[in-house]
Amino acid sequence: MVTRRRMIGAALATGGGVLLMRTTLRPAASADAASAAAVQDAAAHHPHPSGTDAPDPGPDAGPGLVEKFTTALPVPPVLSPVSTDGGADTYAVTMLRSFARILPGHRTEVLTYNGAFPGPVIRARSGRPVIVRQTNLLDDAVSVHLHGSRVPVTSDGGPMNLLDPGDSRTYTYPNDQPHASLWFHDHAHHMESEHVYRGLAGTYLLTDETERALPLPTGRYDLPIALRDARFDASGNLVYRMDDPFNRTTILANGRPWPKAEVAARRYRLRLLNSSNLRFFSLRLADGGPITQIGSDGGLLEHPYTTDTVDLSPGERADVVIDFSRYKVGSTVVLTNSLPPGPAEHVGQVMRFDIVRSAADPSGVPDTLRTLPAPGAAVRERTVVLKVEEGTAGSAPRGLIDGKVYDPDRVDAQVAFGTSEIWTVVNANTDVPHNFHLHLVQFRVLERNGKAPGPAESGLKDTVRLLPGESVRLHATFDSYRGRYPYHCHLLDHSAMGMMAQMEIG
Repeated sequence: MVTRRRMIGAALATGGGVLLMRTTLRPAASADAASAAAVQDAAAHHPHPSGTDAPDPGPDAGPGLVEKFTTALPVPPVLSPVSTDGGADTYAVTMLRSFARILPGHRTEVLTYNGAFPGPVIRARSGRPVIVRQTNLLDDAVSVHLHGSRVPVTSDGGPMNLLDPGDSRTYTYPNDQPHASLWFHDHAHHMESEHVYRGLAGTYLLTDETERALPLPTGRYDLPIALRDARFDASGNLVYRMDDPFNRTTILANGRPWPKAEVAARRYRLRLLNSSNLRFFSLRLADGGPITQIGSDGGLLEHPYTTDTVDLSPGERADVVIDFSRYKVGSTVVLTNSLPPGPAEHVGQVMRFDIVRSAADPSGVPDTLRTLPAPGAAVRERTVVLKVEEGTAGSAPRGLIDGKVYDPDRVDAQVAFGTSEIWTVVNANTDVPHNFHLHLVQFRVLERNGKAPGPAESGLKDTVRLLPGESVRLHATFDSYRGRYPYHCHLLDHSAMGMMAQMEIG
């Protein structure tokens, strides 16, 4: 089990670990010089100074430019398909620079899908394909990854499957998997960290008959909420530096700093996403009120459970229900975060719920939400070791998996199609947290540090956290598509430093 003391201790240790190491977007040494050169060329055309060679604008100015709980929580726009012909929903998405009103009285330049910050929502149904025509009007090459999806390798958005500036590409998502709260984001290697930080992330909500048959809150009572941190200069510009966890002290919910959400005194379903590069969240209601968790990365749990805390590492999702009928109309409750780094008066507060009216509530949370099949027999076990290694003689730190920096031409794991495997993933650092994301498959967590996982990890997962020295055993079945897919740490600054590897299914 992940204890509160371990979570806080790991976050504090992060300040003395790799997250503060001096680095830039330069690729670490790789066996593939041509690929490294291509990424260096992309970085050379990037318009924003990203490394520590750029002048430091000082501490995060965001908290001084905004009064907490005065901005309304925005609801991300839901995209409408441009076509529903041929049994599929087709969308047109353009990646472009835009300006967002993040801080009052300031315009902030951001990278967007269709001009939205945060990105828009695509609502999809299991068994009905979605086709997205992506057009890149940015100055950088990009790669669009639908995180948590089961898709052909040509539509996975791998780190080297780049979409160049000015080009378009069609991504096909068969949706041949159960319901899940997914998200899409940039995955261009060495650039993914900054691209996502500046806004290239959106939500993809996949539903099916199992989910729709339940009396869970729906419509305006079903809210996607993307959480992250950020750093701003005095002019309201986003500041990106890879050595910056202490200075990212402005907490954003759906792209707004410390917003308020006006809610009715009834149940709400909140689909929480940690879209941060590095920050871990440990979320609680300020009064310690109950939170019912009903789902995780890969959809609903088998049974709901009541907790007072929801822990999320970057890329993880949690589906929860909060019953605001326990509060009087006219009262408020703050969603808090108990994890550093940063001043508690800033990073310790996330958003506020204002209970403004009464409302009928026909919704409910059944004792059984779904039935998951038991993990099948595994034909192989393997161990994956994550580690960040500090650079020497002025070189950048490196992100390593099994002692190696990512090489797109190297296959690190051969997996037989149609088989199940057990992977033991180990965090070899003693002072730096990691997490682990496996493309293509949703897995089951069998053990954490030799013990059964807690209820939050009892369902389907695609991202799992690893505090310093921790290990997890995962069960995954590779029966959907063949090809080469990555696995990596989803602390994006770590994957940008090379903490990524590649499996070949075939």
